[in-house]
Amino acid sequence: MSVIAISFVTLDGTATDPDGSAGTPYGGWMFRYGRAAIDGDKFQLGPIMAAGGVLLFGRGTWQHFAKLWPAREGVFADHMNATPKLVASRAAFDTAAWQNSTVVEGDLIDAVKNEQRDVIVMGSLSLVRQLAAADLVDEYRLMTFPTIVAAGDPFFAAVPPAEFDCVSAELTGPLVLTRYRRGAR
Repeated sequence: MSVIAISFVTLDGTATDPDGSAGTPYGGWMFRYGRAAIDGDKFQLGPIMAAGGVLLFGRGTWQHFAKLWPAREGVFADHMNATPKLVASRAAFDTAAWQNSTVVEGDLIDAVKNEQRDVIVMGSLSLVRQLAAADLVDEYRLMTFPTIVAAGDPFFAAVPPAEFDCVSAELTGPLVLTRYRRGAR
């Protein structure tokens, strides 16, 4: 089992409000490069999901995605909709809006440590930070946008120091997908 954290980030490391749905003055930066720049499996997650991986979301990210993904079509949308989804939430809520979703029972860190499948964390900065603090993140996949917003919440704020190896950097249109994997511990 490995934990893979993915995120859209700006050149200055901001990860908040990429689609503008939070209504911040700097939000919506990911759409400045067109939908083609972000559509499909840009993070190369399809094989992990097809092999039995699980998606992990915070409640807010899950609720946002649950409004978007069930109606989408295509190979990657099929993966997103079919893959089991775990939702970390302190409060109970109805997960019926997006198939294969369940709320994490008990402690998040224990749940991830006991998970047998590969875990993909999408968005959900607070979850990434909790998992990083527990030294559970094995890989980061970051899609960097050539934009400086000089505002917002940096992806790596409050994350403890750690060493990762850059295993790939790939230009995808105007964006760069980088993959950093944890070396031997």
